[in-house]
Amino acid sequence: MTSPLYLDVHALQTLPYSNVNRDDLGSPKTVVYGGKERTRVSSQSWKRAVRHQVEQRLGDSAVRTRRLIGQVAERLVARGWDAALAEHGGRQIVLSVAKGGIKLEKEKEGEPPATSVLFYLPVSAIDALAGIAADHKEEIAKEAAKKTPKAILPGEPIVAVLSSRNATVNLFGRMLAELPSTEVDGAVQFAHAFTVHGTAVEVDFFTAVDDVPKDNDRGSGHMNAGQFSAGTFYRYANIDLAGLLRNLDGDAATARELVTEFLRAFVQTVPSGKQNATAAMTLPDLVHVAVRADRPVSFAPAFETALYGADGYAARARDELDAYARRVQQLWWQDSLILGGYAARDDKDELTGLGRQHDSYPGLIDAAVTAAFQRDQA
Repeated sequence: MTSPLYLDVHALQTLPYSNVNRDDLGSPKTVVYGGKERTRVSSQSWKRAVRHQVEQRLGDSAVRTRRLIGQVAERLVARGWDAALAEHGGRQIVLSVAKGGIKLEKEKEGEPPATSVLFYLPVSAIDALAGIAADHKEEIAKEAAKKTPKAILPGEPIVAVLSSRNATVNLFGRMLAELPSTEVDGAVQFAHAFTVHGTAVEVDFFTAVDDVPKDNDRGSGHMNAGQFSAGTFYRYANIDLAGLLRNLDGDAATARELVTEFLRAFVQTVPSGKQNATAAMTLPDLVHVAVRADRPVSFAPAFETALYGADGYAARARDELDAYARRVQQLWWQDSLILGGYAARDDKDELTGLGRQHDSYPGLIDAAVTAAFQRDQA
């Protein structure tokens, strides 16, 4: 008897002329793989788009921020506090748990300081932190009058709030070395996407015309250059089903909902970089989902040898993915694959290595989630 332990999701997706995830110089990110430079989209970039859609659809928002003091202060001002005292209230929240090494860093003049670490919290947790400060308004006011205020709030309830979770914290986890008790092991592993072929970054020189020119002005009001590329990407992520259930204290119904929304967001989202200038809002060419009983399996090595040619890559990438999957099935333990299925834009030929063909991405997701949460399958 085998039980589902992991769910793999693979996608091939073609992006036209675009730069959805740029580096520090404004160029599309790259990676050298199999001796060829490819365009890359970082896992952080695509995962952020996925996270935001999951939160939006579930109405369960989180915030990742170093500006926790300012966020708490805003809520205290809304409760009628003076702005200066509200900032002290926000500082007290951080000072009261700062024994773990959290430091304050100066922001712009007149703005509350930022923390040295990013907090990742449900939005409702910030309201709860403001509530803790509000319960100790008099003590905070007395301490604020001192030259060097000390932490005076109870640390335990603050840490309890900082430990709270929402859907995406349970999915993606939370790392905060300064407060280990708040950490959550992520159930999702998310790979960097990369093109299945070599790419070259192109430079786009552009100008903008000033609609209010000076007399005899024949030039542009602005000149600059952007950098872009295009290609067919291989994308991959997996979900530790048992780990997600642990994060949810065994709540299978919620786990099923989160997996469904994650898969939907994985298929639907595209990172937002330079989208106003390129509108690279494509759909995946193919999505393959596998439910496994042993361990996750990425198919990235299918594209270690870069595809080449002048007649497009999506169709050949589909065939390469199918051939690699068939070979993996021959090499690997036969009882490890509980379910495999796919849906594709081009459905002319059956791809036997990718399992059962589905007519739509929603149908594929439904079948995969049903298999993932049907325990003790043969």
